[in-house]
Order: sequence, then C-alpha cells, then structure tokens
Amino acid sequence: MPLTYTILPEIGLVYVRYWGVLNVQETTETFARFSRDPLFRPDLKHLIDMKDVVEYERSFLDLMKLQANVADTILKAPTPVHLVYYAPTRMSLSLARTILKSWDGLGSVIGRIAQDEEQALVMLGLGHQRFADLPMNRV
Repeated sequence: MPLTYTILPEIGLVYVRYWGVLNVQETTETFARFSRDPLFRPDLKHLIDMKDVVEYERSFLDLMKLQANVADTILKAPTPVHLVYYAPTRMSLSLARTILKSWDGLGSVIGRIAQDEEQALVMLGLGHQRFADLPMNRV
C-alpha cells in the first residue's frame, strides 16, 4: 500500500507519507486503522508528505466521501485541527489543492500547503528543520 502513518504523541503529530499512485480506497482503509490506533487523538496535527506521489485518482465524489469520514473523526477535537500538505512537485501540489478545496468552509480545519520541509514544520509550530529530525520511532 502506498501509504503509511506514524503517530508522534510527544509532539502531538501524525506524519502521513504517500508514494506512487494515491488511491482513495487505500486511504480510507488506512484512515480507519489510524482512527482506531491506541495513540490516536482527534486534536493531532497532520503532516501529509506527498512528495513521492506520481499520480492520483481523480474521483471528486470518492474524495468527498473520504473527507466526510475524516471530518466526522477529527472534527471532534476541541480546537481547530491543523493539516499541512507537503507538496513540492507539480503532481503533489495539484493533489493538495484538490484536497484543500474539500475542506473549504470548515473553520475547524486549518489546511495549508508547504513546498519545503522547514516551511511545513514551521506551519505546524514545530522547531525541527527537516522531517528526518522528527522523533519517528514507529511505523
């Protein structure tokens, strides 16, 4: 599956990494596992690394269904949830923009796009300069 997540509870973050062809069904299945993970909290900040996405399914209807499911889960947080999409390539930028459109109008989600790692980490309020500096000890 071209998708993994790592929850970093010590910094209140989930790091999500996509590669290859982004598939909505696989994303749905992985999100379901994430939402049942013992370390899951609805207020986790999300860092979505899409630098290695080469293509994605362009089914807006399926994407909207997925986003509705995600919203039902993360919008239980007491404060707005921060989502930062790391999208340094033309393909990943196109995908990130499509996803952000699906969050339009939801004040409880703060979604942004970053094109370099340090910028993404700053947007999330983290003091790291590179993703490799994050305390990732489980996949």
